[in-house]
Amino acid sequence: MQSNKKKNILLIVALVLVGGLGYFAYKLVSNSGSSVKSELINFAVADVSKVDKFIISDESENSFEVIKNGNMWTDKNGNCISQSNVEYILDAFKNIEFKGYMNEKESDFQTKRMSAKHLKVEIFEGGSWTKTWYIGNATADHYGQIMLVDSKEYGKSDLPVIMQVKGVKGIIEPRFYVDPKKWACTEIFSLENTEIKKVDVKYIQEPMRSFSVENFGNSFKVFQNNKMLPNVDTSRIFLYLNNYKKIHYNVANYIFDNKQIDSLKRTKPFCVLTVTENKGKVTRLPLYRFHNGVPSVNEFGQTVAHNGEVFWCMLPAGELVKCQYYVFNPLLLGHIYFPLDMSKVNTAPDQN
Repeated sequence: MQSNKKKNILLIVALVLVGGLGYFAYKLVSNSGSSVKSELINFAVADVSKVDKFIISDESENSFEVIKNGNMWTDKNGNCISQSNVEYILDAFKNIEFKGYMNEKESDFQTKRMSAKHLKVEIFEGGSWTKTWYIGNATADHYGQIMLVDSKEYGKSDLPVIMQVKGVKGIIEPRFYVDPKKWACTEIFSLENTEIKKVDVKYIQEPMRSFSVENFGNSFKVFQNNKMLPNVDTSRIFLYLNNYKKIHYNVANYIFDNKQIDSLKRTKPFCVLTVTENKGKVTRLPLYRFHNGVPSVNEFGQTVAHNGEVFWCMLPAGELVKCQYYVFNPLLLGHIYFPLDMSKVNTAPDQN
């Protein structure tokens, strides 16, 4: 009888001890001042259609804000941005997944490293903040990204983890950047042939290569160096004008500073392309050769001093961008479409 009573007392004491240890462990983990740290892996956004804003910031406090306006995405001022860039990021929001943990030593090292260098991505849904990603460096094999997450639902993680995008062998960080030039729309023309009133292509040093196409309402006419060409096939005119449906520049200027741009503006462009739309909008584009010290061969088989693949274009707002000849040649080379007299065109090597 006494033996049973002893057993019962020991059982009660053991239960109390287990309960006490469990409560102590709970308090240890939940206490904000605790030394126990945890990792969170809830990075993914369940429904990316609800995302209506995200802000990308770097450690130097540079930032870029992207906002959903109807079916389009813009910057915070409502300016056009690359929609494909946004889709690439939304794909990461949706398909990011956990790849692995790090050992304690590596985790401590990466935590300190991220405090000095990282990208921050704040995600908003329905106008409210829901989640923030902190993006560190890539793993050594470049198959994972070291990241931290802070969410409205679960709070902020103490330790970084390795993440990846489902089905993609590569890192996540290149999808995110704060440079406005990388976000800018590259579109120059997106016109149907019926929207175009006049196209004027003027070669400054070779006027015989100049031509224009004009819409007179019920007919189109083609001019070479201001002289109308007789009997131009209308189908060839439409074939030419159809090229204006999708024209983009290649990349923004990362080479010239403002002083060099001003100097370029003072030189003569090799060509000026002017497009007048039926609604009255006029787009005038001075085009300048790109010189990199490497000679090339132009469309006439001439050896030329300039780069034969890219050239500079001055946009109407004054921004200098780099364009590719293979994109613009269908707009600039009228003799491909029309019976232009090329006999007086300079066939000497072009030094412009």
